[in-house]
Amino acid sequence: MAVSQSRRAASAPDRKGAVLETDIPARLDRLPWGRFHTLVVVALGITWILDGLEVTLAGAVAGALRQSPVLQFSNSDVGFVGSAYLAGAVLGAVFFGWLTDRLGRKKLFFITLAVYLVATAATAFSWNLWSFALFRFLTGAGIGGEYAAINSTIQELIPARVRGWTDLVINGSFWVGAAAGAAGSIVLLDPALLPVDIGWRAAFAIGAALSLVILLMRMWLPESPRWLVTHGRAEEAETIVAGIEAQFRREGHALAPGPFAKIRLRARSHTPLGEVATTLFQAQRQRTLVGLSLMAAQAFFYNAIFFTYALVLTEFYGVAAENVGWYILPFAAGNFLGPVFLGRLFDTVGRRPMLAFTYAMSGLLLAATGWVFAQDLVSAGALTVCWTIIFFFASSAASAAYLTVSETFPIEIRALAIAFFYAVGTGVGGIAGPWLFGVLIETGSRMSVFAGYLVGAALMLGAAFVAARWAVAAERKPLEAVARPLALEE
Repeated sequence: MAVSQSRRAASAPDRKGAVLETDIPARLDRLPWGRFHTLVVVALGITWILDGLEVTLAGAVAGALRQSPVLQFSNSDVGFVGSAYLAGAVLGAVFFGWLTDRLGRKKLFFITLAVYLVATAATAFSWNLWSFALFRFLTGAGIGGEYAAINSTIQELIPARVRGWTDLVINGSFWVGAAAGAAGSIVLLDPALLPVDIGWRAAFAIGAALSLVILLMRMWLPESPRWLVTHGRAEEAETIVAGIEAQFRREGHALAPGPFAKIRLRARSHTPLGEVATTLFQAQRQRTLVGLSLMAAQAFFYNAIFFTYALVLTEFYGVAAENVGWYILPFAAGNFLGPVFLGRLFDTVGRRPMLAFTYAMSGLLLAATGWVFAQDLVSAGALTVCWTIIFFFASSAASAAYLTVSETFPIEIRALAIAFFYAVGTGVGGIAGPWLFGVLIETGSRMSVFAGYLVGAALMLGAAFVAARWAVAAERKPLEAVARPLALEE
Protein backbone atom coordinates (compact mmCIF):
# COMPACT_ATOMS: atom_id res chain seq x y z
CA MET A 1 0.00 0.00 0.00
CA ALA A 2 1.23 3.51 -0.84
CA VAL A 3 0.23 4.81 2.56
CA SER A 4 2.28 2.24 4.46
CA GLN A 5 5.27 2.87 2.20
CA SER A 6 5.00 6.58 2.86
CA ARG A 7 4.77 5.96 6.59
CA ARG A 8 7.96 3.89 6.53
CA ALA A 9 9.66 6.75 4.67
CA ALA A 10 8.29 9.22 7.13
CA SER A 11 9.72 7.26 10.04
CA ALA A 12 13.23 8.41 9.12
CA PRO A 13 14.86 10.58 11.80
CA ASP A 14 13.21 13.99 11.80
CA ARG A 15 16.29 16.15 12.23
CA LYS A 16 18.07 19.00 10.50
CA GLY A 17 20.09 17.72 7.57
CA ALA A 18 18.28 14.39 7.30
CA VAL A 19 17.26 13.38 3.79
CA LEU A 20 13.57 12.48 3.66
CA GLU A 21 11.83 10.73 0.78
CA THR A 22 8.15 11.54 0.52
CA ASP A 23 5.17 11.20 -1.81
CA ILE A 24 3.07 13.73 0.09
CA PRO A 25 2.97 16.42 -2.67
CA ALA A 26 1.72 13.88 -5.22
CA ARG A 27 -0.89 12.52 -2.81
CA LEU A 28 -2.24 16.00 -2.11
CA ASP A 29 -2.44 16.85 -5.82
CA ARG A 30 -4.29 13.62 -6.72
CA LEU A 31 -7.16 14.33 -4.29
CA PRO A 32 -10.58 15.09 -5.84
CA TRP A 33 -12.35 18.24 -4.70
CA GLY A 34 -14.02 17.49 -1.38
CA ARG A 35 -15.38 18.93 1.83
CA PHE A 36 -11.83 19.51 3.07
CA HIS A 37 -11.04 21.87 0.18
CA THR A 38 -14.35 23.68 0.58
CA LEU A 39 -13.57 24.31 4.23
CA VAL A 40 -10.11 25.59 3.31
CA VAL A 41 -11.70 28.06 0.90
CA VAL A 42 -14.20 29.20 3.52
CA ALA A 43 -11.69 29.46 6.36
CA LEU A 44 -9.19 31.43 4.28
CA GLY A 45 -11.72 33.37 2.23
CA ILE A 46 -13.39 34.74 5.34
CA THR A 47 -10.16 36.55 6.16
CA TRP A 48 -10.26 38.33 2.84
CA ILE A 49 -13.92 39.12 3.45
CA LEU A 50 -12.89 40.77 6.70
CA ASP A 51 -10.10 42.65 4.94
CA GLY A 52 -12.58 43.86 2.34
CA LEU A 53 -14.93 44.99 5.08
CA GLU A 54 -12.07 46.80 6.80
CA VAL A 55 -10.74 48.60 3.73
CA THR A 56 -14.19 49.53 2.44
CA LEU A 57 -15.25 51.02 5.74
CA ALA A 58 -12.00 52.98 5.83
CA GLY A 59 -12.74 54.33 2.35
CA ALA A 60 -16.42 54.94 2.97
CA VAL A 61 -15.82 56.86 6.20
CA ALA A 62 -13.59 59.39 4.42
CA GLY A 63 -16.39 61.93 4.32
CA ALA A 64 -17.30 61.25 7.93
CA LEU A 65 -13.68 61.76 9.00
CA ARG A 66 -13.70 65.17 7.32
CA GLN A 67 -16.96 66.06 9.07
CA SER A 68 -15.85 64.70 12.46
CA PRO A 69 -15.79 67.51 15.04
CA VAL A 70 -12.81 65.77 16.70
CA LEU A 71 -10.65 64.76 13.72
CA GLN A 72 -11.62 67.30 11.01
CA PHE A 73 -9.52 65.61 8.31
CA SER A 74 -8.69 67.29 5.00
CA ASN A 75 -8.59 65.35 1.71
CA SER A 76 -4.81 65.13 2.06
CA ASP A 77 -5.21 63.75 5.58
CA VAL A 78 -7.50 61.02 4.24
CA GLY A 79 -4.88 60.12 1.63
CA PHE A 80 -2.18 60.17 4.33
CA VAL A 81 -3.94 57.69 6.63
CA GLY A 82 -4.59 55.45 3.62
CA SER A 83 -0.87 55.47 2.95
CA ALA A 84 -0.18 54.78 6.65
CA TYR A 85 -2.34 51.65 6.43
CA LEU A 86 -0.45 50.47 3.36
CA ALA A 87 2.94 51.25 4.94
CA GLY A 88 1.99 49.04 7.87
CA ALA A 89 0.89 46.33 5.45
CA VAL A 90 4.26 46.49 3.69
CA LEU A 91 6.35 46.17 6.86
CA GLY A 92 3.98 43.63 8.39
CA ALA A 93 4.13 41.49 5.26
CA VAL A 94 7.93 41.35 5.31
CA PHE A 95 8.28 40.64 9.03
CA PHE A 96 5.44 38.15 9.31
CA GLY A 97 6.32 36.58 5.95
CA TRP A 98 9.80 35.86 7.27
CA LEU A 99 8.30 34.33 10.41
CA THR A 100 5.83 32.26 8.34
CA ASP A 101 8.65 30.47 6.54
CA ARG A 102 10.47 29.86 9.84
CA LEU A 103 7.61 29.03 12.23
CA GLY A 104 4.94 27.64 9.92
CA ARG A 105 1.76 28.80 8.22
CA LYS A 106 -0.74 27.95 10.96
CA LYS A 107 1.02 29.62 13.88
CA LEU A 108 1.23 32.92 12.04
CA PHE A 109 -2.51 32.81 11.26
CA PHE A 110 -3.23 33.54 14.91
CA ILE A 111 -0.44 36.07 15.50
CA THR A 112 -1.37 38.27 12.55
CA LEU A 113 -5.07 38.05 13.35
CA ALA A 114 -4.41 39.17 16.94
CA VAL A 115 -2.48 42.21 15.69
CA TYR A 116 -5.31 43.09 13.33
CA LEU A 117 -8.01 42.67 15.96
CA VAL A 118 -6.35 44.85 18.62
CA ALA A 119 -5.35 47.59 16.18
CA THR A 120 -8.77 47.82 14.54
CA ALA A 121 -10.47 48.05 17.92
CA ALA A 122 -8.03 50.81 18.91
CA THR A 123 -8.86 52.76 15.73
CA ALA A 124 -12.39 53.22 17.02
CA PHE A 125 -10.94 55.28 19.91
CA SER A 126 -8.66 57.56 17.82
CA TRP A 127 -8.51 61.16 19.03
CA ASN A 128 -6.42 62.94 16.36
CA LEU A 129 -4.69 62.46 13.00
CA TRP A 130 -1.59 60.81 14.41
CA SER A 131 -3.36 58.33 16.65
CA PHE A 132 -5.66 57.36 13.77
CA ALA A 133 -2.67 56.94 11.42
CA LEU A 134 -0.78 54.84 14.00
CA PHE A 135 -3.67 52.45 14.56
CA ARG A 136 -4.26 52.17 10.82
CA PHE A 137 -0.55 51.41 10.39
CA LEU A 138 -0.78 48.55 12.91
CA THR A 139 -4.00 47.27 11.33
CA GLY A 140 -2.20 47.15 8.00
CA ALA A 141 0.69 45.23 9.59
CA GLY A 142 -1.70 42.49 10.65
CA ILE A 143 -3.36 42.29 7.25
CA GLY A 144 0.01 42.35 5.46
CA GLY A 145 1.11 39.33 7.45
CA GLU A 146 -2.09 37.53 6.49
CA TYR A 147 -1.28 37.82 2.78
CA ALA A 148 1.91 35.79 3.11
CA ALA A 149 0.55 33.03 5.37
CA ILE A 150 -2.74 32.55 3.55
CA ASN A 151 -1.46 32.59 -0.02
CA SER A 152 1.24 30.09 0.95
CA THR A 153 -1.35 27.78 2.43
CA ILE A 154 -3.63 27.98 -0.61
CA GLN A 155 -0.81 26.85 -2.88
CA GLU A 156 0.26 24.00 -0.62
CA LEU A 157 -3.14 22.45 0.16
CA ILE A 158 -5.10 22.83 -3.11
CA PRO A 159 -4.67 20.32 -6.01
CA ALA A 160 -2.65 21.65 -8.94
CA ARG A 161 -5.44 21.30 -11.50
CA VAL A 162 -7.67 23.89 -9.72
CA ARG A 163 -5.00 25.95 -7.95
CA GLY A 164 -5.48 29.02 -10.14
CA TRP A 165 -9.25 29.26 -9.86
CA THR A 166 -9.22 28.59 -6.12
CA ASP A 167 -6.56 31.21 -5.46
CA LEU A 168 -8.41 33.83 -7.49
CA VAL A 169 -11.77 33.14 -5.83
CA ILE A 170 -10.30 33.27 -2.32
CA ASN A 171 -8.49 36.53 -3.02
CA GLY A 172 -11.58 37.84 -4.82
CA SER A 173 -13.72 37.18 -1.75
CA PHE A 174 -12.23 40.42 -0.43
CA TRP A 175 -15.04 42.06 -2.34
CA VAL A 176 -17.77 40.18 -0.54
CA GLY A 177 -16.49 41.98 2.52
CA ALA A 178 -16.34 45.20 0.54
CA ALA A 179 -20.01 44.88 -0.30
CA ALA A 180 -20.82 44.19 3.36
CA GLY A 181 -18.76 47.19 4.38
CA ALA A 182 -20.54 49.37 1.85
CA ALA A 183 -23.94 48.23 3.07
CA GLY A 184 -22.88 48.74 6.68
CA SER A 185 -21.61 52.23 5.98
CA ILE A 186 -25.02 53.24 4.64
CA VAL A 187 -26.46 52.57 8.09
CA LEU A 188 -23.53 53.51 10.31
CA LEU A 189 -22.81 56.80 8.53
CA ASP A 190 -26.41 57.98 8.39
CA PRO A 191 -26.46 61.04 10.68
CA ALA A 192 -30.18 60.45 11.27
CA LEU A 193 -29.29 57.18 13.02
CA LEU A 194 -25.92 57.89 14.62
CA PRO A 195 -24.01 61.11 15.33
CA VAL A 196 -21.24 61.81 12.80
CA ASP A 197 -18.45 61.16 15.30
CA ILE A 198 -19.98 57.88 16.52
CA GLY A 199 -20.82 56.17 13.22
CA TRP A 200 -17.27 55.81 11.91
CA ARG A 201 -16.06 54.61 15.34
CA ALA A 202 -18.78 51.96 15.41
CA ALA A 203 -17.70 50.82 11.95
CA PHE A 204 -14.19 49.96 13.15
CA ALA A 205 -15.41 48.43 16.41
CA ILE A 206 -17.72 46.07 14.48
CA GLY A 207 -14.85 45.06 12.21
CA ALA A 208 -12.78 44.08 15.24
CA ALA A 209 -15.65 42.09 16.75
CA LEU A 210 -16.22 40.16 13.53
CA SER A 211 -12.56 39.10 13.42
CA LEU A 212 -13.22 36.92 16.46
CA VAL A 213 -15.22 34.61 14.19
CA ILE A 214 -12.11 33.88 12.18
CA LEU A 215 -10.33 32.50 15.24
CA LEU A 216 -12.94 29.76 15.41
CA MET A 217 -12.86 29.13 11.65
CA ARG A 218 -9.11 28.55 11.71
CA MET A 219 -8.94 26.12 14.59
CA TRP A 220 -9.37 23.06 12.35
CA LEU A 221 -6.99 24.14 9.56
CA PRO A 222 -3.88 21.89 9.49
CA GLU A 223 -0.31 22.99 9.13
CA SER A 224 0.96 22.68 5.56
CA PRO A 225 2.30 19.10 5.13
CA ARG A 226 4.71 20.37 2.48
CA TRP A 227 6.17 22.89 4.95
CA LEU A 228 6.45 20.23 7.66
CA VAL A 229 8.41 17.85 5.41
CA THR A 230 10.94 20.52 4.41
CA HIS A 231 11.49 21.23 8.11
CA GLY A 232 12.18 17.59 8.96
CA ARG A 233 8.79 16.92 10.54
CA ALA A 234 7.74 14.14 8.18
CA GLU A 235 5.81 12.11 10.75
CA GLU A 236 3.55 15.09 11.49
CA ALA A 237 3.06 15.67 7.76
CA GLU A 238 2.17 12.01 7.20
CA THR A 239 -0.36 12.07 10.04
CA ILE A 240 -2.08 15.12 8.56
CA VAL A 241 -2.21 13.74 5.00
CA ALA A 242 -3.36 10.31 6.14
CA GLY A 243 -6.14 11.99 8.12
CA ILE A 244 -7.23 14.00 5.08
CA GLU A 245 -7.26 10.86 2.93
CA ALA A 246 -9.28 8.99 5.55
CA GLN A 247 -11.83 11.82 5.57
CA PHE A 248 -12.18 11.59 1.78
CA ARG A 249 -12.75 7.83 1.97
CA ARG A 250 -15.40 8.28 4.68
CA GLU A 251 -17.17 10.70 2.34
CA GLY A 252 -17.28 8.02 -0.37
CA HIS A 253 -14.42 9.18 -2.58
CA ALA A 254 -12.36 6.48 -4.31
CA LEU A 255 -8.72 7.54 -4.10
CA ALA A 256 -6.04 6.34 -6.51
CA PRO A 257 -3.95 3.76 -4.61
CA GLY A 258 -0.56 4.74 -6.02
CA PRO A 259 2.34 4.29 -6.10
CA PHE A 260 3.00 8.02 -6.33
CA ALA A 261 5.96 10.04 -7.48
CA LYS A 262 8.36 10.74 -4.64
CA ILE A 263 10.84 13.51 -4.01
CA ARG A 264 13.87 13.56 -1.72
CA LEU A 265 14.35 16.61 0.48
CA ARG A 266 17.10 17.55 2.92
CA ALA A 267 15.45 18.87 6.07
CA ARG A 268 16.32 22.39 7.20
CA SER A 269 15.22 24.57 10.10
CA HIS A 270 15.22 27.76 8.02
CA THR A 271 16.57 29.29 4.84
CA PRO A 272 19.37 31.88 5.27
CA LEU A 273 18.52 35.33 3.93
CA GLY A 274 21.57 35.13 1.68
CA GLU A 275 20.09 32.12 -0.08
CA VAL A 276 16.76 33.95 -0.37
CA ALA A 277 18.52 36.90 -2.05
CA THR A 278 20.47 34.61 -4.38
CA THR A 279 17.28 32.85 -5.44
CA LEU A 280 15.34 36.06 -6.08
CA PHE A 281 18.03 38.18 -7.73
CA GLN A 282 20.28 35.65 -9.46
CA ALA A 283 18.73 32.24 -10.02
CA GLN A 284 15.21 33.58 -10.66
CA ARG A 285 15.79 37.14 -11.90
CA GLN A 286 13.22 36.80 -14.68
CA ARG A 287 10.49 35.59 -12.34
CA THR A 288 11.35 38.40 -9.94
CA LEU A 289 10.93 40.96 -12.72
CA VAL A 290 7.51 39.52 -13.57
CA GLY A 291 6.39 39.51 -9.93
CA LEU A 292 7.50 43.08 -9.29
CA SER A 293 5.82 44.35 -12.45
CA LEU A 294 2.51 42.66 -11.68
CA MET A 295 2.41 43.64 -8.00
CA ALA A 296 3.47 47.27 -8.43
CA ALA A 297 0.99 47.90 -11.24
CA GLN A 298 -2.02 46.38 -9.48
CA ALA A 299 -1.11 48.03 -6.16
CA PHE A 300 -1.08 51.53 -7.65
CA PHE A 301 -4.15 50.82 -9.75
CA TYR A 302 -6.21 49.48 -6.86
CA ASN A 303 -5.09 51.52 -3.90
CA ALA A 304 -4.98 54.87 -5.65
CA ILE A 305 -8.48 54.48 -7.04
CA PHE A 306 -10.27 52.62 -4.28
CA PHE A 307 -8.90 54.51 -1.29
CA THR A 308 -9.99 57.83 -2.85
CA TYR A 309 -13.19 56.71 -4.61
CA ALA A 310 -15.35 58.26 -1.87
CA LEU A 311 -13.52 61.58 -2.28
CA VAL A 312 -14.21 61.65 -6.04
CA LEU A 313 -17.90 61.08 -5.39
CA THR A 314 -18.17 63.71 -2.68
CA GLU A 315 -15.92 66.35 -4.29
CA PHE A 316 -16.93 66.13 -7.96
CA TYR A 317 -20.48 64.81 -7.76
CA GLY A 318 -21.69 66.13 -4.43
CA VAL A 319 -22.62 62.67 -3.13
CA ALA A 320 -23.39 62.76 0.60
CA ALA A 321 -20.90 60.83 2.73
CA GLU A 322 -23.61 58.54 4.08
CA ASN A 323 -24.63 57.54 0.52
CA VAL A 324 -21.19 56.52 -0.73
CA GLY A 325 -21.91 52.89 0.16
CA TRP A 326 -24.61 52.67 -2.53
CA TYR A 327 -21.97 53.35 -5.17
CA ILE A 328 -19.49 50.86 -3.74
CA LEU A 329 -21.96 47.94 -3.85
CA PRO A 330 -21.98 47.43 -7.65
CA PHE A 331 -18.26 48.22 -7.74
CA ALA A 332 -17.67 45.38 -5.25
CA ALA A 333 -19.91 43.02 -7.23
CA GLY A 334 -17.80 43.45 -10.37
CA ASN A 335 -14.64 42.80 -8.37
CA PHE A 336 -15.94 39.51 -6.97
CA LEU A 337 -17.60 38.21 -10.13
CA GLY A 338 -14.43 38.73 -12.19
CA PRO A 339 -12.36 36.04 -10.42
CA VAL A 340 -15.39 33.72 -10.19
CA PHE A 341 -15.99 33.74 -13.95
CA LEU A 342 -12.47 34.30 -15.26
CA GLY A 343 -10.61 32.25 -12.66
CA ARG A 344 -11.11 28.88 -14.38
CA LEU A 345 -9.52 30.26 -17.55
CA PHE A 346 -6.24 30.65 -15.66
CA ASP A 347 -6.22 26.84 -15.27
CA THR A 348 -7.43 26.05 -18.81
CA VAL A 349 -6.36 28.81 -21.22
CA GLY A 350 -3.25 29.36 -19.11
CA ARG A 351 -1.52 31.79 -16.79
CA ARG A 352 0.43 33.80 -19.33
CA PRO A 353 -2.35 34.70 -21.81
CA MET A 354 -4.86 35.42 -19.04
CA LEU A 355 -2.45 37.64 -17.11
CA ALA A 356 -1.71 39.64 -20.25
CA PHE A 357 -5.41 39.89 -21.15
CA THR A 358 -6.72 41.00 -17.75
CA TYR A 359 -3.95 43.55 -17.18
CA ALA A 360 -4.29 45.01 -20.69
CA MET A 361 -8.10 45.28 -20.47
CA SER A 362 -7.82 47.00 -17.08
CA GLY A 363 -5.37 49.57 -18.38
CA LEU A 364 -7.27 50.37 -21.57
CA LEU A 365 -10.62 50.69 -19.81
CA LEU A 366 -9.13 52.91 -17.09
CA ALA A 367 -7.69 55.30 -19.67
CA ALA A 368 -11.05 55.51 -21.47
CA THR A 369 -12.99 56.04 -18.24
CA GLY A 370 -10.52 58.68 -17.08
CA TRP A 371 -11.04 60.61 -20.29
CA VAL A 372 -14.85 60.67 -20.07
CA PHE A 373 -14.53 61.67 -16.40
CA ALA A 374 -12.17 64.52 -17.31
CA GLN A 375 -14.62 65.73 -19.97
CA ASP A 376 -17.49 65.58 -17.43
CA LEU A 377 -19.41 63.21 -19.69
CA VAL A 378 -20.54 60.76 -17.00
CA SER A 379 -22.74 61.01 -13.94
CA ALA A 380 -21.85 59.44 -10.61
CA GLY A 381 -23.99 56.43 -11.49
CA ALA A 382 -22.47 56.02 -14.95
CA LEU A 383 -18.97 56.34 -13.49
CA THR A 384 -19.80 53.55 -11.06
CA VAL A 385 -20.90 51.33 -13.96
CA CYS A 386 -17.56 52.04 -15.64
CA TRP A 387 -15.64 51.10 -12.49
CA THR A 388 -17.70 47.92 -12.14
CA ILE A 389 -16.71 46.82 -15.66
CA ILE A 390 -13.06 47.81 -15.23
CA PHE A 391 -12.62 45.96 -11.98
CA PHE A 392 -14.30 42.82 -13.32
CA PHE A 393 -10.99 42.41 -15.15
CA ALA A 394 -8.72 44.22 -12.69
CA SER A 395 -9.77 42.06 -9.75
CA SER A 396 -8.76 38.93 -11.64
CA ALA A 397 -5.49 40.59 -12.62
CA ALA A 398 -4.68 41.60 -9.04
CA SER A 399 -5.57 38.18 -7.61
CA ALA A 400 -3.50 36.50 -10.32
CA ALA A 401 -0.51 38.61 -9.29
CA TYR A 402 -0.63 36.98 -5.85
CA LEU A 403 -1.08 33.60 -7.50
CA THR A 404 2.00 34.20 -9.64
CA VAL A 405 4.38 35.24 -6.87
CA SER A 406 3.21 32.47 -4.55
CA GLU A 407 3.49 29.52 -6.94
CA THR A 408 6.63 30.39 -8.91
CA PHE A 409 9.12 30.41 -6.03
CA PRO A 410 10.37 27.48 -3.89
CA ILE A 411 8.42 26.38 -0.82
CA GLU A 412 11.29 27.27 1.52
CA ILE A 413 10.97 30.97 0.68
CA ARG A 414 7.37 31.09 -0.54
CA ALA A 415 5.89 33.22 2.25
CA LEU A 416 8.84 35.61 2.31
CA ALA A 417 8.73 35.90 -1.49
CA ILE A 418 5.04 36.80 -1.36
CA ALA A 419 5.82 39.34 1.35
CA PHE A 420 8.72 40.79 -0.62
CA PHE A 421 6.71 41.31 -3.78
CA TYR A 422 3.74 42.63 -1.85
CA ALA A 423 6.00 45.02 0.07
CA VAL A 424 7.90 46.36 -2.92
CA GLY A 425 4.85 46.47 -5.16
CA THR A 426 2.73 48.19 -2.55
CA GLY A 427 5.59 50.47 -1.52
CA VAL A 428 6.17 51.59 -5.09
CA GLY A 429 2.61 51.57 -6.34
CA GLY A 430 0.35 51.59 -3.33
CA ILE A 431 1.66 53.93 -0.66
CA ALA A 432 2.22 56.82 -3.01
CA GLY A 433 -1.05 56.24 -4.86
CA PRO A 434 -3.61 57.27 -2.22
CA TRP A 435 -1.53 60.26 -1.20
CA LEU A 436 -1.04 61.36 -4.84
CA PHE A 437 -4.72 61.05 -5.68
CA GLY A 438 -5.66 62.86 -2.47
CA VAL A 439 -3.53 65.78 -3.61
CA LEU A 440 -4.90 65.66 -7.18
CA ILE A 441 -8.49 65.60 -5.93
CA GLU A 442 -7.69 68.51 -3.60
CA THR A 443 -6.95 70.65 -6.67
CA GLY A 444 -10.57 70.28 -7.80
CA SER A 445 -9.34 69.69 -11.36
CA ARG A 446 -10.73 66.76 -13.32
CA MET A 447 -7.76 66.89 -15.70
CA SER A 448 -5.37 66.49 -12.77
CA VAL A 449 -7.21 63.38 -11.62
CA PHE A 450 -7.24 62.12 -15.20
CA ALA A 451 -3.43 62.41 -15.27
CA GLY A 452 -3.32 60.12 -12.24
CA TYR A 453 -5.59 57.63 -13.99
CA LEU A 454 -3.27 57.63 -17.01
CA VAL A 455 -0.33 56.71 -14.76
CA GLY A 456 -2.32 53.72 -13.47
CA ALA A 457 -3.30 52.70 -17.00
CA ALA A 458 0.30 52.87 -18.22
CA LEU A 459 1.49 50.69 -15.35
CA MET A 460 -1.14 48.05 -16.10
CA LEU A 461 -0.33 47.99 -19.82
CA GLY A 462 3.38 47.68 -19.04
CA ALA A 463 2.67 44.75 -16.73
CA ALA A 464 0.55 43.12 -19.45
CA PHE A 465 3.55 43.22 -21.81
CA VAL A 466 5.87 41.74 -19.17
CA ALA A 467 3.39 38.94 -18.42
CA ALA A 468 2.89 38.11 -22.10
CA ARG A 469 6.63 37.90 -22.61
CA TRP A 470 7.99 36.29 -19.44
CA ALA A 471 5.26 34.89 -17.14
CA VAL A 472 5.55 31.20 -16.17
CA ALA A 473 3.10 28.69 -17.61
CA ALA A 474 2.31 27.13 -14.22
CA GLU A 475 -1.23 25.93 -14.93
CA ARG A 476 -2.09 22.38 -13.73
CA LYS A 477 1.53 21.68 -12.74
CA PRO A 478 2.65 20.48 -9.27
CA LEU A 479 4.29 23.19 -7.20
CA GLU A 480 7.52 21.21 -7.09
CA ALA A 481 7.58 21.16 -10.92
CA VAL A 482 6.88 24.89 -11.18
CA ALA A 483 9.48 25.86 -8.57
CA ARG A 484 12.18 23.32 -7.67
CA PRO A 485 12.55 23.12 -3.84
CA LEU A 486 15.86 24.47 -2.59
CA ALA A 487 16.18 21.37 -0.38
CA LEU A 488 15.64 18.91 -3.24
CA GLU A 489 18.13 16.04 -3.34
CA GLU A 490 18.62 14.33 -6.72
